[in-house]
Amino acid sequence: MAATETLTAERILEATEEVLRRHGPAKATVVDVARALGVSHGSVYRHFRTKAALREAVTKRWLDRTSEALGGIADDASRDPESRLRDWLAALFAAKRRKAGDDPELFSTYSVLAGEQVQAVGEHITELTGQLTRIVADGVAAGVFHGVDPATGARAVFQATGRFHDPGYVAEWSTPEADTDFEAAVDLLVRGLRA
Repeated sequence: MAATETLTAERILEATEEVLRRHGPAKATVVDVARALGVSHGSVYRHFRTKAALREAVTKRWLDRTSEALGGIADDASRDPESRLRDWLAALFAAKRRKAGDDPELFSTYSVLAGEQVQAVGEHITELTGQLTRIVADGVAAGVFHGVDPATGARAVFQATGRFHDPGYVAEWSTPEADTDFEAAVDLLVRGLRA
């Protein structure tokens, strides 16, 4: 790090991601992050009080990237709710597949970190189901979706599509039938919401 560059939490998180990619979650240390930045480990600890706090922040940053991208779809009231629901689910599946396929080592690392960060993952799932709830509520208000409580329907849709976003199913995402299975599941769910 050049002497004129300010050490920020964002720079630390970027360096942490790179260290995790190189060393994996079991071997990556705060000292490795500091070394990558050219600072003392005390400088890193001034931003993140513990190694656990640093790991939580980098995990949350990773999860937030997905939430933010999906939020734009969920909140686009200019589009009909069914299209938004389909596009939201497709974007979630595509984001997970892209992360797993483009950088499998980092995806594996983040899967380990997510397993450690129960609160951050819970907040992420709450954010995602909140986005789905807004879409379903708009569908109910527009008369497109019927007979469903938006929050209950959103949780059901999220859980029913788990195979397409839960990292435990990563091996299935690249199978030849994955896209066909995804489309069939979404079609079935949309028909259920319309009933």
